[in-house]
Amino acid sequence: MITPEQAAAFDRCVSAGGVAVFPADTVYGVCCSPQDARAVERLYELKGRPQDKPAAVMCFALSHARDLLSELPDVTRSAVERLLPGPVTVLVPNRAKRFPLACGPVPQVLGLRVPALTQATRSLGAVALPVLQSSANASGAPDARVLADVPNELLGGADLTLDAGALPGTPSTVVDFTRLHLDGSWEIKRAGAHPADEIARAVRWNPAF
Repeated sequence: MITPEQAAAFDRCVSAGGVAVFPADTVYGVCCSPQDARAVERLYELKGRPQDKPAAVMCFALSHARDLLSELPDVTRSAVERLLPGPVTVLVPNRAKRFPLACGPVPQVLGLRVPALTQATRSLGAVALPVLQSSANASGAPDARVLADVPNELLGGADLTLDAGALPGTPSTVVDFTRLHLDGSWEIKRAGAHPADEIARAVRWNPAF
């Protein structure tokens, strides 16, 4: 279980430019500040991830993402708010080009995650800052369900590690909502822990469709 003290240490680590391994609602992740270019470079190096490959920005409570949500088209925001928190990464229009270090070569699109916190991870809900995050594995390797699955190079290179025991082990579903407000279309880019039919229901619920 993550204690409030560990959550506070996590906050300090990321704020100071550190890289942390942490439990999400799906698999273990690795994160840093989305505003710190050196920290992002370190994270990518630890994973062996191509520097131009986008990552996602994670907020640990939906209320912490209110600025991002307020900039979304109404129909997109409605669908996102019905899906999050949960094991889904939503690709949304990024009109203000926020968090360019997370966006790779397409700053107009941002990946957003808000995990569904559990009894073991609920203390992370007090972390108000967003993080740039990716799965805690070598690029292209299997995801980490327990800390023992995280590569030693990544664990050794991280500044902080949080252990919440075994996680579900299936990564988030990645869904592209960038055209939802234009023509109602959306696309699953990666199948994962969130069922496709629940995403479809979240979209169909909106009276605009």
